[in-house]
Amino acid sequence: MQIFVGRLQGTPVFDPAGDQIGRVRDVVTGLRLTRRPNVHGLVVEVQPRRRVFLPITRVRRIEAGAVVFTGRLNMRRFEQRATETLVIGQMLDLTVTYDDDSMIVYDVAMEEVKPSTWEITQVALHRGRRRDLRVVDWTEVSGFDTLQKDQGAAGLIAAFESLRAADMASALHGLPGKRRVEIARALNDDRLADVLEELPPADQIGILGTLEPERAAIVLEEMAPDDAADLLHDLPQEQAARLLALMEPEEAAPVRRLLTYPVDSAGGVMTSEPVILPPTSTVAEALAHIRQQDLTPAVAAQVYVTRPPTETPTGTYLGVSHFQRLLREPPSTILGGVLDPSIDPIKPEFTLREVTSYLANYNLVAAPVVDEFGRLVGAVTVDDVLDHLLPKDWREGADHDV
Repeated sequence: MQIFVGRLQGTPVFDPAGDQIGRVRDVVTGLRLTRRPNVHGLVVEVQPRRRVFLPITRVRRIEAGAVVFTGRLNMRRFEQRATETLVIGQMLDLTVTYDDDSMIVYDVAMEEVKPSTWEITQVALHRGRRRDLRVVDWTEVSGFDTLQKDQGAAGLIAAFESLRAADMASALHGLPGKRRVEIARALNDDRLADVLEELPPADQIGILGTLEPERAAIVLEEMAPDDAADLLHDLPQEQAARLLALMEPEEAAPVRRLLTYPVDSAGGVMTSEPVILPPTSTVAEALAHIRQQDLTPAVAAQVYVTRPPTETPTGTYLGVSHFQRLLREPPSTILGGVLDPSIDPIKPEFTLREVTSYLANYNLVAAPVVDEFGRLVGAVTVDDVLDHLLPKDWREGADHDV
């Protein structure tokens, strides 16, 4: 059975009892230039974002949409050895030589040559146009011994295309630093902004520092204002000021406001772009707004009602209407008549401990933040609070062995 490795990316991995324990993120080989390389095993990502090694000898079967293994999985964090190569992370997009011609690696196939023994057998190549793919034997290709300075990223991005931003961020974090930067730089601005929001601060800073300042400012504009503010907080003051100056004024304004609050306060962690409507809007209009695909579930769980203007800082804050209440009301009902009178807003200076207690006491996933003038300036969501209460390296997974 022959399997192209790029298609394995993200495949669920199941234990002998049939429980899913993670997803495939890469394939590990021992690179041999004169013979077909042996496959050592799979890099599997388990929660919370820990990459572990699954020896190929424990893989019982690989089928459409599933990898099933036998025995126990060692939960020690995977560390690549000097003699090992990651197929997805390091082979895809390499420029190699076939039949005295330079070609680009689109994918690599592995095959079970005997029970529990897999080898890299074939390579899918193209000359820059993927529709002109040619599949050849591994032994007919040379050039895998060198990782080029400008390796390219199209094949690896294609392998990551279907991943959620958080999963792609985890995949990027597991790549060698040079490769991580190459892939990040090749992403479009929207996708890169989404992925940056999910990366550890060190990776964020490292990638942003490799971008031209003008592009870095554009990517910051595409990020949620609170995430952009968090990233700018971690940069040297001079660099942060320069990037803010390059951003469009209307995009920079909410970020600047967030930067005025302490990072461990409600104002410092809130989003400045919750769903806000005037009291004359209808339930139908409110439901249309919270159906927007780019809203997180926590942000879409409630609609805040204010006097105009309805962009933060708004006019006078009037109240909040939760989506469950909206679902129970006729579509023509006016929002001003379906506000929840029991929820008092919080102040920007609330500490994270106070915000956490507030959300827990009222069983809420978000809370309105109102300033001393009675204006809505943002909303704190439960995911905002968790991001700041968890250890700084939580995105990299726990550091202990299981």
